[in-house]
Amino acid sequence: MRVFVTGANGSIGSVVVPELIAAGHEVLGLVRSDASAAAVSAAGGTPLHGDLADLDSLRAGVAQAEGVINLAFGNDWSNLQPCIDAETQAIQTLAEALAGSGKPFVHAGLTPMMPGHISTEDDADTTDGPVGGRGRNSQAVLALADQEVRSSVVRLPRSVHQRASHYGFCSVLIAAARKSGVSTYVGDGTQRWPAVNRLDAARLFRIALEDAAPGTVLHAVADEADTMRSLAETIGDVLAVPVEATSPETFGVIGQMFALDMPSSGVLTRKRFDWEPTHPSLIADLTAGDYPA
Repeated sequence: MRVFVTGANGSIGSVVVPELIAAGHEVLGLVRSDASAAAVSAAGGTPLHGDLADLDSLRAGVAQAEGVINLAFGNDWSNLQPCIDAETQAIQTLAEALAGSGKPFVHAGLTPMMPGHISTEDDADTTDGPVGGRGRNSQAVLALADQEVRSSVVRLPRSVHQRASHYGFCSVLIAAARKSGVSTYVGDGTQRWPAVNRLDAARLFRIALEDAAPGTVLHAVADEADTMRSLAETIGDVLAVPVEATSPETFGVIGQMFALDMPSSGVLTRKRFDWEPTHPSLIADLTAGDYPA
């Protein structure tokens, strides 16, 4: 299958592209720079220059492909709403191009934030708060099942990680600890975060592309519930700095999310798709150190 992948050289796309190619698929990867184009080419894909704001590039990608995986997102946590708005417009454009085609469309969503409850694939998306727009975007993708699109959403936890590379929300904790000399957690630190190694997540995106029925939700969750304090303590040990509680305001706009209990489960996804995470856990990757500069 020829697959159009947005965000093809991003933190998730850079592992999804080789996963797809290794499985025998062809990849047309949306890229914003010559460096990203070179990386996609080196992985065996074909670059297509553009971005989420370049709607013509999205239409061109769909026209040249038999399936779509949408991974691109701005991730500017200091100015989040424009990133969400761009994703909304891109999904609308992709939806129009895909309607009636029967092609698979896999979108990267977020696990729901349901304090005190371990969220599952059967729970509704979070549609309020700072990331509520992303939940509504995921709902729009799932609704495409009624327009003859084999749409699915792979919900990602906030910590998609890999040693010496990316750590999701924990990258923020690492950066803050390096800057201040203190590894901090919000409140009493008992709030729970799910996580997944990005190599395990990449495999699930491929599985969704190949096998997910229209309107399916999948959870790329390996670790259901690491406490924020345990994560801060691990970072503190590696960096040899003290560990202390702090207020949500320390982390700016995303501080209110850091204060939330947001455990999640991938048990149903494992059963339904025979997906089993095999790569190191978040705690293991954090303990190993090798944090990028």
